[in-house]
Amino acid sequence: MSAPGIFRVPPPANEPVRDYAPGSPERASLQLRLEQMKSERIEIPLVIGGEEVKTGNVKQAVMPHDKDHVLADVHQGGAKEVERAIQASAGAWEDWHRVPWEERAAVFLRAAELLAGPWRDTLNAATMLGQSKTAHQAEIDAACELIDFWRFNPWFMTRVYEEQPFSSPGVWNRMEYRPLEGFVLAVSPFNFTAIGGNLTGAPALMGDTVLWKPASTAMLSAYYTMRIFQEAGLPDGVINLVYGSGKEIGDAALASRDLAGVHFTGSTTVFQSMWKTIGANIENYRSYPRIVGETGGKDFIVAHPTADAEAVATAILRGSFEYQGQKCSAASRVYAPESMWPAIREQLVAEVGELKYGDVSDFSNFMGAVIDASSFATQKEAIEEAKADAKSEVVVGGGYDDSEGYFVQPTVIRTEDPDFRLLRDELFGPVVTTFVYPDGKWEETLELVDKTAPYALTGAIFAGEREAVIEAADVLRYAAGNLYVNDKPTGAVVAQQPFGGARASGTNDKAGSMWNLIRWVSPRTIKETFVPPRDYRYPYMSPDGDAG
Repeated sequence: MSAPGIFRVPPPANEPVRDYAPGSPERASLQLRLEQMKSERIEIPLVIGGEEVKTGNVKQAVMPHDKDHVLADVHQGGAKEVERAIQASAGAWEDWHRVPWEERAAVFLRAAELLAGPWRDTLNAATMLGQSKTAHQAEIDAACELIDFWRFNPWFMTRVYEEQPFSSPGVWNRMEYRPLEGFVLAVSPFNFTAIGGNLTGAPALMGDTVLWKPASTAMLSAYYTMRIFQEAGLPDGVINLVYGSGKEIGDAALASRDLAGVHFTGSTTVFQSMWKTIGANIENYRSYPRIVGETGGKDFIVAHPTADAEAVATAILRGSFEYQGQKCSAASRVYAPESMWPAIREQLVAEVGELKYGDVSDFSNFMGAVIDASSFATQKEAIEEAKADAKSEVVVGGGYDDSEGYFVQPTVIRTEDPDFRLLRDELFGPVVTTFVYPDGKWEETLELVDKTAPYALTGAIFAGEREAVIEAADVLRYAAGNLYVNDKPTGAVVAQQPFGGARASGTNDKAGSMWNLIRWVSPRTIKETFVPPRDYRYPYMSPDGDAG
């Protein structure tokens, strides 16, 4: 039972980003944890109903920048473990969906404080080593963004609950926001540790139970995220962590009649396949599953002739190459005016050569390695395609080496073909393609930006002239769910820039806002009449002439 009182969550604020400057205590502490974790090789189980499950079918978690270095041996599950997780979710749901909201909120607020304090180095180090993120990229992801999700979501939850209907005299109308019946399948990607913590945490906060399938290239950070949930007091079975093949885990989960929802971040093709499977099974589910997904992107930077060339070049450098271009929001196509291109090109050639990449434990590196052999092959193919294409050139970069780790040089390509494949297809790596347009073709270029790729996740407009910004924002109204003006198209902050896109980029349910949370509840309207009528007759039924 809920204790009497109208409770308010602590006012949330975005977690300050630590800079890990030389000589700082946080730098020394993180470096020590990195060395400790590099020197150990741990065994990671599945976590189902609070129990550690070891299947004996083991997959290695390795460093992308040192691919022969094994960090962990991770037990893999299949259909049997999925069914066990579904049963554990069902058992936990009976109690969890009745737990008062303030008690659920307290679990996640405690998780945020644990991550801000004693767990910060561990989750940052796991993200650096297992996903090849630099200290800064790990800090803004695994620490700050995830802390923000866990602090702001309880506040957003109260805003949902406060949305109530009007009541007429003698009547009290109320709206309650019930957790979904069944379990939510959370499928998280490798590129952001925070996404795994939010895809699972958001539904669980709202009273749902979750089956979590993390990416096979982010198994280490997922394990430590799960341990934070446990230390924060999350009851057993509310979130069940099952490693394994995406197809095997997904097929078994999507076949269950108790599937209540899917919370997904990953590739467009996988998400579309899951949607098709759900549609084919729709008559078998207890209720219509909520389908929430953030998928691919071919994110753009478009510069007007009045833009600041130095600002555009800097946005390309940061927006395209931070975390090796492996952000859903990373700039991967650029449209620059002829008059500005020489200055942009000069800066890119000079500064791309300064971008160091290598082992992320070396804090002087700007980049690490791409995530795995498949990604490496994708980037290599794109670079070679540009080199072989008569209308394209590699402006700077273009190197790659997988002898020790999956390293790809930050690469800028220019093409004269506005329909070149590298302007259309998602590469998800440190390769950006530019198209230079005549200064007088601004309107035509905006139409090109809008129609070239099927995605609509992020985009950036650079212009000094306000009219150009207004025109671009109008033409590109549906080309990006997150639009940036005179800034790079990456770096969305929880509660400041709610994140998500449409078209082939997802359902645009805006992580980092209340709009995502409302997908994980099923409202019920309650009307209570204090003095109910005792006569079925209405006044209009009285005979004519009866004034009474």
